[in-house]
Amino acid sequence: MPRHHPDWIKVKAPGSPNYLRLKRLMREKNLHTVCEEARCPNIGECWGNKTATFLILGDTCTRGCRFCAIDKGKPGALDPEEPRNVALTVRELGLHHIVVTSVNRDDLPDGGASHFAQTVFWIKQLNPAIRVELLIPDFAGDLEAVATVVNSGIEILNHNIETVPRLYGKVRPGHSYQCSLNILRHAKKMRSDLLTKSGFMVGVGESCDEIKATLRDLRDSDVDIVTIGQYLQPSNRQLKLERYVAPEEFGEFKVEAERLGFHHVESGPLVRSSYHAWSHV
Repeated sequence: MPRHHPDWIKVKAPGSPNYLRLKRLMREKNLHTVCEEARCPNIGECWGNKTATFLILGDTCTRGCRFCAIDKGKPGALDPEEPRNVALTVRELGLHHIVVTSVNRDDLPDGGASHFAQTVFWIKQLNPAIRVELLIPDFAGDLEAVATVVNSGIEILNHNIETVPRLYGKVRPGHSYQCSLNILRHAKKMRSDLLTKSGFMVGVGESCDEIKATLRDLRDSDVDIVTIGQYLQPSNRQLKLERYVAPEEFGEFKVEAERLGFHHVESGPLVRSSYHAWSHV
């Protein structure tokens, strides 16, 4: 889709040796990454630094978020070898911090929580010293499913709020703002030592006051880490971009978030929930 991005959005095309090696490994093990499926602009930098966000539970989502480029529809059967294959790839790459996320799987009784836990089990078995971050869906509000992933041995639990409450019907149909806050709040209550994390995008029609209110809601839910980034329309099938947010505004969001007491704040045009994840702790 032709669009002239401002200079602060432009990134270098990927092609480093580490990028090519990781791409080969993903294909050999029949694995997916959100970096590819969601067309992340940081794929060259992250893969070049030997880090990636693994996408489990297949590559087809049962929800219809209007900002997301991941395929929607009826997912296929789970790959029972996927948890171990993720762990083997992590070991081959020699990673110290790993992020694992998934599509929504409303067709599964627990939303895929047990598959997440199995993936963490294998990662820790083969890479005992690694730090594991899970970026989870909402599991349709099932707190037992949340408990399954919280108690799987992870260090960081991430669940994105994505946008301000007024825009949920437009941006995130089928989801609930309060449900997402509830997941984050209960995760922290289940394990006080767990770092909790959330993020949202800007540029889809929200106001500055709404951004500040969302930051307060996240902090009131005891969220430790927050990420704020620019929405970029992946293709003409997704939600229309309303505006580019200047880097100076992202700086103001960071100041406000730090004032509210977040442990770490990542705020910038190219920030995504897993961008520089290894530095958030």
